Amino acid sequence: MEKYLKKSYTYKEYISLLENLMLQGKTTGETQTDELINYANLNLARIHRLEKTVEITPELKELILNIKHNYTWLVITEGWCGDAAQNITPLYFITQLNPKINLALVLRDDNLDLMDKYLTNGGRSIPKLICLDENNKEIFNWGPRPIAAQKIVQELMANKATLEEKSLTIQKWYNTDKTLSLQNEFVELIKKHMI
Repeated sequence: MEKYLKKSYTYKEYISLLENLMLQGKTTGETQTDELINYANLNLARIHRLEKTVEITPELKELILNIKHNYTWLVITEGWCGDAAQNITPLYFITQLNPKINLALVLRDDNLDLMDKYLTNGGRSIPKLICLDENNKEIFNWGPRPIAAQKIVQELMANKATLEEKSLTIQKWYNTDKTLSLQNEFVELIKKHMI
């Protein structure tokens, strides 16, 4: 894991990367299409909205404050990914509550060997979070989205929904959920693995 951590971004570096690429009319990754660039632009707006609206629940906040050991949350992501845009900002806010948790972001397409160890139903779905202890040993992994959203995506895929239908449906779910599903899942993960 050390080699991935060495080339990781902090949250602020990652956002800066996305913003700089957007100024050039680009997004992360080798594939540059109008569709992906449009998604990346939308995602930056979503990230900035979440930065103003995310509120960590009291239960999760209390658990995070009680973490005594050092951990790294290594997250595989890309700027064009809608699920990443919805989940990375709350993860950042969670980690900001306790300096014992370091958030490190790596780009999927630059780290396919890592990504391929964390496939979801055979696909390279992101974001994917790998929780590492102070010896860089994996404690748990999470992603690419909260369980309720994952079930919706699986149903949409089974019904052969278009990418646009899938994106709109999931976006509505995220807007309604307000990061609570993610936070509740992390309450359970932290209780089980980090405290």
